[in-house]
Amino acid sequence: MEYSIQKLDNSKVEIAVSLDKEEWQGYVKKAYDKTKHQFAIEGFRKGKVPYNVICKRYGEEIFYEDAMEIAIGERYEEIVGKEKLDVVSSPEVSLTSVDVDHLKFTATVTVYPEFELGKYTGLDIKKSEVKEVTEEDVRRVIDSDLNAAARFVDITDRAAASGDMVTIDYSGSVDGEKFEGGTAEKYSLTLGSGTFIPGFEDQVIGHKIGENFDVKVKFPDDYHAENLKGKDAVFSCLIHEIKVKELPAEDDEFAKDLGEFDTFEEYKNGIKERLKADELKKAETAENDALIEAVVKATELKVPDAMIDDEVTRNLEDMKHSMSMYGLKFEDYLQYTSTTEEKIREDIRPRAENEVKTGMIMNAIITKEKLVPTPEELKAELKKRAGAAEDAKEEDYMKDVNEYELNSLMQRMTFDKLIAFLRANNNIA
Repeated sequence: MEYSIQKLDNSKVEIAVSLDKEEWQGYVKKAYDKTKHQFAIEGFRKGKVPYNVICKRYGEEIFYEDAMEIAIGERYEEIVGKEKLDVVSSPEVSLTSVDVDHLKFTATVTVYPEFELGKYTGLDIKKSEVKEVTEEDVRRVIDSDLNAAARFVDITDRAAASGDMVTIDYSGSVDGEKFEGGTAEKYSLTLGSGTFIPGFEDQVIGHKIGENFDVKVKFPDDYHAENLKGKDAVFSCLIHEIKVKELPAEDDEFAKDLGEFDTFEEYKNGIKERLKADELKKAETAENDALIEAVVKATELKVPDAMIDDEVTRNLEDMKHSMSMYGLKFEDYLQYTSTTEEKIREDIRPRAENEVKTGMIMNAIITKEKLVPTPEELKAELKKRAGAAEDAKEEDYMKDVNEYELNSLMQRMTFDKLIAFLRANNNIA
């Protein structure tokens, strides 16, 4: 086998391969061994027809397609391994020539690009301001906790009011015809929440349990269902239950029920300290993001299209998976938003390119500065996470750790080391 490698633009290389007669005929015989069970010729059992008999009847060319598949696959992998090519895409194969004496082909493939790291130490980054925690911030958390602990009390002596949770049946129609998704029984709706289309909840207010009534509304012009946009609709409704939210008292008992505090004052102080820690973390994260952005900007790197395409696909698949978790079909999303998958891929592409570029540069720094955790550091962290004693045996705190958890921890520790290195070697002021 003879071959040559030529570097092309955008991190592509072209591998030109030539097999001589002996090598090529060896692959033709391999193709015969692979496919001989398919041949049935009078005078021979199926699968036992000799090679020369098949060639005489059909011509040697009958084996060329399978022979080329075997030859190209084996020789391409051999060259990639021998030349230590870090390929990042499937090869584009072109046949140059083939006959009884030889096979020639080219394989064009994208390889991991070579690049020089730009400046990643001694950079000046502006320190992020830490937002002051106010009483209003604390109040919002308290209100959220109170609402989470609230209970709903049945109301039977009055009509529904804003803020009440009602259980209703409803059946909607447009021009006298019911439409898909417009009917439900014993649906729980908080009045004033804005869950339903404008005007619906306002018209439920003032009605009592057991009362049948109509709600007349108009669907918004930008409603997601094409057949309902701007249409007038009538919903026949019946209220089964009216409940009012009852908040717990703001006292020591409420604080104790949360399991962390003895008094309500301790609870409030705890919220404030937690919010302060959150704000410090936000500021630090903003600084880290700015630091990484500055490091990436300092390195010239052309990301191969194949790597961007792969990242776009990964982002898109994550998007589809997230939608499926909420019961939304991707095809329906495309219809609701009047877009296409091609348009979404186009919109994702700039972000995907930046993600790939950032990852490549950060990995180069990790490698150059040897920031990967040592086995000892990894074991120490696992021991700490497991709450194991200092003299605990490795099998005691490793027995429940699977490969996914181990890889995730390794990635997090590596990233932490990277951030610590960058913060220590750049100026944040």
